[in-house]
Amino acid sequence: MSEAPHRRIWLCADDYGISPGVNNAIRDLIARGRLNATSVMTVGAAIGRDEVKELTKVAADSPRCAIGLHVTLTAPFRPLTMHFRPAEGGMFLPFPKLLRAGLMRRLDPEMIRAEVMVQLNAFGELFGRAPDFVDGHQHAQLYPQVREGFLAAVKEAAPSAWVRQGGRNAPLMQRLTAPKALLLDLLSAQFRRHAARAAIPFNPAFAGAYDFTKASDFGSLMDGFLNDLPEHGLVMCHPGFVDDILIELDPLTVQREHEHAYLAGEHFAGLLERRRVTLA
Repeated sequence: MSEAPHRRIWLCADDYGISPGVNNAIRDLIARGRLNATSVMTVGAAIGRDEVKELTKVAADSPRCAIGLHVTLTAPFRPLTMHFRPAEGGMFLPFPKLLRAGLMRRLDPEMIRAEVMVQLNAFGELFGRAPDFVDGHQHAQLYPQVREGFLAAVKEAAPSAWVRQGGRNAPLMQRLTAPKALLLDLLSAQFRRHAARAAIPFNPAFAGAYDFTKASDFGSLMDGFLNDLPEHGLVMCHPGFVDDILIELDPLTVQREHEHAYLAGEHFAGLLERRRVTLA
C-alpha cells in the first residue's frame, strides 16, 4: 500500500514588527525553511525600511514564504487614523473591551474599515505591493462589527489576499475542553459566513491557540495542532527573542523563545515527516 501524500499547510509567525528580537527570530526560521508565512504589524515598534528590506530578502530566498498584514486594533498599540474611537489614552482598547464592545454592537464598522485601510496602505508603502494574506492581532478580525469593517477594507485594498479564520477541524468533545479555542470557533463561524458572502478566500482550518500563561511543552502542543489539520490548514505561532521592547509591549515573552528553539530544531523536522506534513 502506498503512503498517504504529504499535507501542505501554512505555518505562520505572527507579530513581525513588534520588536527587533521577534523580527530576528522570524527571519532566522524563514531562512531555515521552518516557516512559510509571517504577518507584519505596520503599527509595531520595530517596523521600518531596514526591517522590511531584511524580511523581503530572506523571503525571496525562500520562495514558499508568504508575507501578510497583521491588522492591529488592540492596546498597547495606537491607531494610524486620527480621532479613532473607541480609544483609551490615545491607544486602542484592550482586546477584552474591544470584544465586549463588538458583542454589544457599540463599534462603528466604518471607523474600523478606515483604520484597516490605512494599515493596508502602510503595508503597500513599505513592501511596494499588497499583502498575500491579512490576519489580526489577538484575533480581533473575528470580533462582531470589527469583521465587517475588516473584510470591507480587504476587499477594496487587497482583493487578491486571503484572510485568516480561527475555526478548528476537531471533534466536538475536543473543542469543549479548550475554552479559548472554543471561543475562536464560535467567532470564526460568523466570520467565514461574512467572508464567503464577500467572495474572500480563507484558510480551511486553524490551530495554534493555547494558554500562553502556563508552562507548556511546545513540541507536544505542535503535535496536537497537526491532528486533523487538512490540506492548506494554518498553524499560528509566535517565535521570538526577548528584548526590552517586547517586554514593554507584550506579556508573551519567554514562551516565544521556547517556540523558536523547537521550530529551529530537528525534533520539529522529524515531527513534520512523521505526520507527513510539508510547508509549501
